[in-house]
Amino acid sequence: MSADAPPPGKAIRAFVALPLPDELRAGVADVVRRFKEALPDVRYVHDDSAHVTLRFLGWTSAEMLAALEGPLRAAAAQCPPGLMTVRGLGLFPERGSPRVLWMGLVLPPPVYELQRRCEQIAVDAGLEPEPRAFHPHLTLGRWRERARRPTLPGADLGSAAVDRLILYRSDIRPSGSTYLPLAEFPLAGAAGPVR
Repeated sequence: MSADAPPPGKAIRAFVALPLPDELRAGVADVVRRFKEALPDVRYVHDDSAHVTLRFLGWTSAEMLAALEGPLRAAAAQCPPGLMTVRGLGLFPERGSPRVLWMGLVLPPPVYELQRRCEQIAVDAGLEPEPRAFHPHLTLGRWRERARRPTLPGADLGSAAVDRLILYRSDIRPSGSTYLPLAEFPLAGAAGPVR
């Protein structure tokens, strides 16, 4: 079975994330445009899909996602809105051939608690604990093959408001993944649509 194929009974690939505010999305798109010429072997993310993943859920069922909505709504309601700053560029892994090009993030302290709560909600629902420490970043692209580590320029896109949490569906396509919001949860005191 392919790693991208859903296991039996689990037809939805999903994750929980903060959407990138519109004020920052244009800046990220500009950074990606500049890199496309300098690093043509990277498969770049679509401009409209930039987000900050708080918890990847993987392949799951519609029933599990429905059961997660209440706890995620409660967690979001306890996190006040704040400012997200997008600054710096980096590579994963830290050494050797790069696989991921990313931009760094500075998140308000309450968002780290929100991330911990999202992790606990996922584990309480029966998912395996995430073995890696949370490292907030925006993925800009992934290398298709082994490559030399490039020298990265500085980047600072400024700050914008973080005001909602979204449960996303991820559909894998030949042109790259597309993300569909399944449910939106405003952060404490934030106005906005809720699905």
